[in-house]
Amino acid sequence: MERDVLFLLPPGFQDNGRREFCPECAEIWGVLSYFPAIRESLEIRYQPLDHPRAGLVALLGDGEWNCPTLVLAEDADGGAQVHKKAANGARFVDNARDMANYFAHKFGTPFPRGA
Repeated sequence: MERDVLFLLPPGFQDNGRREFCPECAEIWGVLSYFPAIRESLEIRYQPLDHPRAGLVALLGDGEWNCPTLVLAEDADGGAQVHKKAANGARFVDNARDMANYFAHKFGTPFPRGA
C-alpha cells in the first residue's frame, strides 16, 4: 500500500437498542480535526459494526477487526514509541494512543499527553 489506511466505525450506528458511537474512533477524528493535513494523507474506510469486518479481514486476516485500526503504508516508519503489530505481511496500529504517537512521529504534530 502506498498510503496509510485508517479503518473506523461510522460516527453513529445502531446497537443495544440505541444510537451509539465508538469513543476511540471519535478520539482519532478529534486528532484529524486538529490536524487536517493528516486526514488528507490517509485513505479512510468505514467498517460495519458486525464481525467479521470484511475490509480489515481482507488485509490482516481473520480475527483482526478492531476499529480504529491504522494499516501502515509499506515504507512507513512509526518510530520507537509506537507499538506496531503485524499480520498477513502488513504492519498496523490498533489503538488511538499509538495512532496519535505515530502521527506525531510522521507529521511532527504534538505527542498526546502521557505518551
